[in-house]
Amino acid sequence: MDIIQTVIAFVVTLGVLVTIHEWGHFIVARACGVKVLRFSVGFGKVLFSRTDKQGTEFALAAIPLGGYVKMLDEREGDIDPALKHQAFNNKTVWQRIAIVAAGPVVNLLFAVLVYWTLFVSGVNVVVPTIGALVQDSVAERAKLPLGAEIVKLDGQDVHSWQDVNLALVARIGDSGIIELRLKGGVGNDDFHIGHYSVALQDWSVDLENQSPINALGLVPFRPKLPPILAHVAEDGAASRAGLKSGDQILAISGTAIDTWQQLVEIVQVSAQVPLMFEVLRAGSTMELSIVPAQKILESGRIVGFVGVGVAPPVWPEEMIRTRQLGVFDALQAGVQRTWTMISLTFNSIKKMLSGIISVKNLSGPITIAKVASASAQSGFESYLSFLAYLSISLGVLNLLPIPMLDGGHLFYYAIEVIRRKPVSERLQGIGLRIGMTLLFSMMAIAMFNDLMRL
Repeated sequence: MDIIQTVIAFVVTLGVLVTIHEWGHFIVARACGVKVLRFSVGFGKVLFSRTDKQGTEFALAAIPLGGYVKMLDEREGDIDPALKHQAFNNKTVWQRIAIVAAGPVVNLLFAVLVYWTLFVSGVNVVVPTIGALVQDSVAERAKLPLGAEIVKLDGQDVHSWQDVNLALVARIGDSGIIELRLKGGVGNDDFHIGHYSVALQDWSVDLENQSPINALGLVPFRPKLPPILAHVAEDGAASRAGLKSGDQILAISGTAIDTWQQLVEIVQVSAQVPLMFEVLRAGSTMELSIVPAQKILESGRIVGFVGVGVAPPVWPEEMIRTRQLGVFDALQAGVQRTWTMISLTFNSIKKMLSGIISVKNLSGPITIAKVASASAQSGFESYLSFLAYLSISLGVLNLLPIPMLDGGHLFYYAIEVIRRKPVSERLQGIGLRIGMTLLFSMMAIAMFNDLMRL
């Protein structure tokens, strides 16, 4: 059932984004007087199609990994002389630039619309309150107060841990000072404001295994979770030993268990080591022997796991806020969030090329499918946020000056504007082969990373 949900979430997500992207090309092509032959969502065998009065075939194809808009073009074959004025290649360079750029631009505008919708309807956020500091971390050396709320980071207002995380991602690989503005904290009243500086030196973050928040040494405040099982995976070590949903773990091999974190810590350091679980079930206690399976992380560290999950925590009311803005303030916030994500994406690509961020962080369709499914299960708000992020990623990727992508065509047209004549087909052919090599290499790395994550 989980696989079916994941596939459905992937197909719907990619279908929405591809349709939006190709609609951008389509609507501007029509506005420029170009005859569109086919608007296809997906590749391969056509499953469904219809043709409108202007002769455009709208098709749904079998392979949901993209789409395309096919336009009348003399370079692809002979055309009726009466239709030559409707051919893409006969349009001015500025019209061709507008048509090609429209796809990525509409993806970015769609993200603005999604963020605007979220801010107008109200977004629930967890207040970024410091719960603990990692020993010997830069955050601990800065002596940040426990229980304090982060209200600004490097001059930017932050309202949630997501905002904090995005601001920190931009500092990966940097040396210098992170400026924090905190409110409250243990021993302070709610209105106390403090300014703190966190020093960085070639700050490195293993994004595969930790978030920038954790790498800085910040542990977000979380309500204590009782060690009560909400989910037991089929065929896992816990299920085979007889554990069931609703069981409360009282002790593990003689060590009393009061929180879920204690359970996790003991299990993780006990791969393939027999553990005796004392369990409370329906008012009765019992003992069950469990041998945690082992899992090797990307870092090479071996951890144990038994295949159990815990129910979501119950948050104190003061730790959850609803950020709801007016129509115009929401538009400004939507544009700002989209611009932040665009800058972050370009910055991440730059740091990946320079080796500051590992190529292990490239993700392919499997990861996209899993995240789409997880975000959909988390709620409509979470899914829309992911959709906006993915739309931005698609728009930015297509603007890169790589032949085969929209950005590659825009690069050729920019040269045409400067030289006042098109780039030769020979050079475009060479560029096409280079672009194919780059793209297929990136896809191979992304797919490999996806399979390793499984």
